[in-house]
Parts: sequence; structure tokens; C-alpha cells
Amino acid sequence: MIIAFIQRAIMQGIPLLFGSTGEIITEKSGNLNLGIPGVMYVGGICGVIGAFLYEQNATAFVPFLAVLIPILCCLLGSFIMGLIYSVLTATLRANQNVTGLALTTFGVGFGNFFGGSLIKIVKSDMPSVVLTKTSNCFKAVLPFAGKLGAVGKLLFSYSFLAYLAVIIALVAAYVFKHTRMGLHLRAVGESPATADAAGINVIRYKYLSTLIGSMIAGLGGLYYVMDYANGVWSNNGFGDRGWLAIALVIFAVWKPDLSILGSFLFGGLFIVHNYIPNLTMSDQEIFKMTPYVVTILVLVFVSLRNRRENQPPASLGLAYFREER
Repeated sequence: MIIAFIQRAIMQGIPLLFGSTGEIITEKSGNLNLGIPGVMYVGGICGVIGAFLYEQNATAFVPFLAVLIPILCCLLGSFIMGLIYSVLTATLRANQNVTGLALTTFGVGFGNFFGGSLIKIVKSDMPSVVLTKTSNCFKAVLPFAGKLGAVGKLLFSYSFLAYLAVIIALVAAYVFKHTRMGLHLRAVGESPATADAAGINVIRYKYLSTLIGSMIAGLGGLYYVMDYANGVWSNNGFGDRGWLAIALVIFAVWKPDLSILGSFLFGGLFIVHNYIPNLTMSDQEIFKMTPYVVTILVLVFVSLRNRRENQPPASLGLAYFREER
């Protein structure tokens, strides 16, 4: 039971890890993208659309294409969402909070509209679309995992997207700490005017970080549908995972490597009520609150210590006007 709980917690945490890593990359440039829930939703439904069209029209089902097509569709959809945010905030200097919330509302509506359309096409008795063949390709695990006992179940029994999420987070942490690009990106987030004076293209870095961050976050939506939900799309099935990913950014104090452990912790807190017997509905809702409570406590603790390396970028959420430099 303990092994099953840890496995499920890790699987629950992978979408949060994708979302939080993408948001950290975005926020390092000073862009506060509250549209991450919508980006993840759009990434998920775009992957579902690609997988659905392939399953319906392919004369011969090729597992490689069954994985590649949804990923490309997911990346394209989340890229467009990031581009919309970048144009509105970096170029047109719209309010970042309002733009992000609008993207979340748009993304959920976009996903529900096309998800509902697919449900009508398949004429399903249940309000969902099932992509079992594609899901089986995404859920493929290492062949030797079952032969290693508990170690194999805990470390090697996940799909390639789960390992990709961890790799991306570690690479992002390395880039921030040890590369010139990471230094420039952090400089843009801390003081865009100073970075601009030093010859760094502020707008370019804001665009790149937001676009890359959005595509990474979109993979979280695809993972949830194809792996965690076994290829089943149902409208509003994401719950509040997008907001949990944003909360995880604060919990990890804007460090992608810390978000790895934080995502697994949040994943465990999110499902722990399923493993405690005789809980009432109200008790279950209290347990679902725990990730947010932990985030608030971390935020208070970080604020009290006031260590600069644990604070958000100084220009986070602020539009940059070069004329005011």
C-alpha cells in the first residue's frame, strides 16, 4: 500500500512539475503568467485532438507516430498560448495579472468546447473521449522494472514523460546557475532597465522564457490525460492542478530542482485522503487544502527570513517601459 501511494503521488505530481518548471522559467524573466492553468488545459486538449485524428484516420497504427503527433500538437497549442501572453504583456504592456487570468478562462473554455465536440463525434454514452491505444504508447515503461521488486516499482515504473519532467527541471536549474543565458535571464527579471543598459535584449528574453515555459507547462496537461487519466478526456477533469503548479513555484522558492521534491509532496498531499479510511466528504476537502496551507506557511517563513536568493524576481509582474529607463 505504501509503494502504491508513493507511485500514485509521483504520478500526481508530474503535471505539477511540468507546470511549475514552466512557470519558474517564465517568472525568472519578470513575467507573472497566471494563465498556466489555461495553458495546461490547452496543451492537454490539443494533444487529445492530435491523438484522436490519428487514431481515426491512420490505416496502420504506428506507436512512434501515436506519441509524436500528440506531443507536437500539445507544443503548438501551448506555444500559441504563450505567444498571446507575450504579445499582450511584453509588446502591448497589458496588465500581467489580468492577461493571465483571461488566458486561464479562455484555455478552459477552449478545452471544454473542443472536448465536448469530440464527445459528440464519438457518440459516447459517457461524457468523455477514450484514447486507449495512444495512452498505452505513452504509458509504456522500462521492460525490466517489474523484475526489480520494490526498487523497480518506485524508480523505474513510470513513462518517459515523467522522467522528462525531472530532466527538464534539473536542466533549468543548471542553466539558471551556471550559464550566461541563465545569468542574463535572471538579470532581466531582477532589473530590466539595468539589463537593457548592459546590452541584453529584454523583450527577446521575455518572449523566449514565456514561450518555452508555456510549452513545458503544456506537456503537463498532456501527461495528465495520456498517462495519469489513461487516455480519458472529460471536460473540467483537470481540477485545480494548474493553480497547484503556481503554488508550487512559491513553495520551491523559484528553484526548479526544489520543485521536483515539492511536486511529489504536493501529489501525495492531494491524494492522501484516498488512503485514509472512513473520511467524510468534508474531511476529504480539508485534506485537499493542505498543499495550499503548506504554500502559505512557506511564503510566511520565506518572508520572515528575507533572504534575497529565496525571493521572487524584483520586477515580477511589472511591465517594462524602455522610455522610462
